[in-house]
Amino acid sequence: MGKVLGIIAEYNPLHNGHVYHINQSKELTHPDYTVCIISGNFVQRGNVSIIDKWSKAEMALHAGANLVIELPTIYSTSSAENFAEGCIKILDSFNLDTVLSFGSECGDINTLDRFAEILYREPPEYKSLLTHELQTGISYPKARENALLMYVNDIRKYANTLSCPNNILGIEYLKAIKKFKSNILPITLKRYGADHHSYTPNDSFASATYIRDLLCENKDISKLVPDYTYDILARQINSGKSVLDIVAFEREILYSLRTMTLSEINNLADITESLANSIITAANSCNSYYDILEKVKSKSYTLSRIQRVLLYALLGITKEDMENSKKVKPYVRVLGLDDKGKELLSELSKTNPKLTVITSVKDFYNNSNNRILTNMLNIDVLATNIYTLEYLNNSQSNLDYTQKIVSLPTIDKYIK
Repeated sequence: MGKVLGIIAEYNPLHNGHVYHINQSKELTHPDYTVCIISGNFVQRGNVSIIDKWSKAEMALHAGANLVIELPTIYSTSSAENFAEGCIKILDSFNLDTVLSFGSECGDINTLDRFAEILYREPPEYKSLLTHELQTGISYPKARENALLMYVNDIRKYANTLSCPNNILGIEYLKAIKKFKSNILPITLKRYGADHHSYTPNDSFASATYIRDLLCENKDISKLVPDYTYDILARQINSGKSVLDIVAFEREILYSLRTMTLSEINNLADITESLANSIITAANSCNSYYDILEKVKSKSYTLSRIQRVLLYALLGITKEDMENSKKVKPYVRVLGLDDKGKELLSELSKTNPKLTVITSVKDFYNNSNNRILTNMLNIDVLATNIYTLEYLNNSQSNLDYTQKIVSLPTIDKYIK
């Protein structure tokens, strides 16, 4: 078997910075196969993907991926820790010579690995510092950042490292590799161009956040994305098959919250009793999604966490679902592939027959006896069915059954 380059992304949407990362990663690693694990129709910070997961897979294939795999919704909408663990478990299940390449603001794997080691080992002094910080009432991410900086005793050197989103996610990838004792080799590339949430483009490079805002304002993005992304976005938007923001689901979210009991809200993933009380109070007095966020936000809960909980209410994701996701190796749900991707899947089926590969949802349901994986796929199917409710045209359900895997030749018109 050859070498696999693994890349983890949301591609919401795939832009010039992503293409740079893919190309640079290939130059550094010379892989035989490039595998992209991507978020589906809902993404990590409790938001929505502007186009569906198959369209994003199409973008990834045009950009040079050979196999595109969906990160199950239970992971793609989780905190950075569970998001990273889901991705690493999928890549590790290949049992191949695998390199994981991820972007980071610092570009230094040793710095990120130092923090990953602390979080993995949890030395007593660090745990004591973390407990002290949590007692001040600040959010867990901020408490952890403060405790890490105090533990390494060099706030001036590392302060920016722990406040950057790609660095944080990279640390979680490295921690997960240690946790699962994986043989995956991690490398990081310094993020090039605009910062993660920057609203200022850098030549032809801009953040996905900025590009999404331009799309919402119906402004030109042609210089910021490759031709195939522009064409795919135009196709989906013009056909009424795009969802530009989670606020499109505010009525559904409000309905879900107002019809749930306090006990049911308390049972949602990643929620505490005090947060549940705040959310149900807000839901009963607010008429919009952003009003709820404004009423619930506090120094104890990050905005991202509140947004994730509101998404869990919409999708019905519970504490039990989240805990179960930590007990299993996820399935490999194929969204798209080219000729080399087909070759890789064929080899995997021969060398790793216990690997759960889903190319047909119907076949999986007919043959699987794994309750946790079945429930995990149920959430993916529900997520797609809810997502398509906001289509302006052809709002069909059960696309997970009927949508074909995206298939492209290894070389196509867009690859230069």
